Amino acid sequence: MNQDGTVLLSRVARSVYWAGRHLERAEATARLVHVHTKLFLDLPKAAGIGWRPLLAVAGSGEAFRHGHPEASEEHVVAFLATDAEHQGSIVGSVAQAHASLRVTQAILPSEAWEVLNQLHSWTAQTRHQAVDRRTRLGWMAYVIGQCQLLSGTLEGAMSHDDTYAFLEIGRSLERADMTTRVLDIQAGVLADQLDSATPYADLTWTGVLRSLSAYQMFLRTAGSAMTGPAALRFLLRDPQFPRSVERCLIVISGALLELCRHDDPMEGCTEAQRLLTEAELDTLATTGLHHYVDRLQQGLGALHDVLVATYFPVEPSTETVLQPA
Repeated sequence: MNQDGTVLLSRVARSVYWAGRHLERAEATARLVHVHTKLFLDLPKAAGIGWRPLLAVAGSGEAFRHGHPEASEEHVVAFLATDAEHQGSIVGSVAQAHASLRVTQAILPSEAWEVLNQLHSWTAQTRHQAVDRRTRLGWMAYVIGQCQLLSGTLEGAMSHDDTYAFLEIGRSLERADMTTRVLDIQAGVLADQLDSATPYADLTWTGVLRSLSAYQMFLRTAGSAMTGPAALRFLLRDPQFPRSVERCLIVISGALLELCRHDDPMEGCTEAQRLLTEAELDTLATTGLHHYVDRLQQGLGALHDVLVATYFPVEPSTETVLQPA
C-alpha cells in the first residue's frame, strides 16, 4: 500500500475505534444514570447513597469540582448527561461519535448513519429532559435504545472487515473499562456504607448488575444466589456475557486476529487476561477490590496505549480516555 493509502487507513482506523468508544460510553453513562436514579429513589436516606459515586465511575470527579460547589443530584446529572464542556457527557460522547464517523460516512451503511445523525440531533435538542427527574428515565432509556439500535444496524449491515474490527475493539475496550469502574465504585459503596447483612445489600448488588444490563443473565447463570463473589465472578470472568471483562477481551482478541501487526496488542490482551485469572474473587467482594480494579484498569489502559502506538500513533488531542477513578 502506498503512503497516502497508509495514512488514510490509519485515519479511518482511529475514527472508527474512537466512535466505538464514544458510543459505548454514551450508552453506559445513560444506563448508569438511569439505574442510579431508580436506586436512589428505592433506598432510604439512611443507606447513604449519594450522587458523587457516579462522577468517580465516569472518571470526572476532578473536572466536576472545578465548576460545581456541591455534588447535588441536579448538578451531577447535568454534568454527566448534557455538559457541553465535558467531553465524556452523553451529549458530548454522541457528538464526538458523530464527528468521528462523519469522515468514514462513505463506508458506513446508510441506515446506521441515519440512526446516529438522528440521535445526535435529538440529544442536542432535548438535553433539558435529561436532568428533570420527571423526564430523565425516559430520556436515558431512549438514548440506550438508540445506541443499541445503531450497534445492531452496524453488526447486521456492515461488512465485518478491518474497519469493523476497529469499531469492535474500541467498543469492547470501553465496555471492559466501564465494567471495572462500576464494580469499583458501586461495589465500593456497598462495602463502605452497607453491611452485607443489611436488607439493602441485595438491592445494591442488583443495582450494580443492572448498571451493566447484567441482572437477568446473572440470574440465569447463578440462580437466586445474589452474593458479592457471585456477581464479581459473573462480571469479570463469564466468557459469554457481552459486558464481562473476560468476554470483552475475547472479542478484542478475535478482532485483532483479523488485523496485521497484532502481536503487541495481543500481548496486552494476554496481560489483562492474566490479571483476571489471578483474582481471588471470594475475598475481593469485601476487601481489596479497589486495589485490584486499579491494576486491571491499568492493564486496559496499557492495551489502549499499545493499540494507539501500533495502528494510529498520531493521537488527536481532542480524544478523551476515562481517567482513573
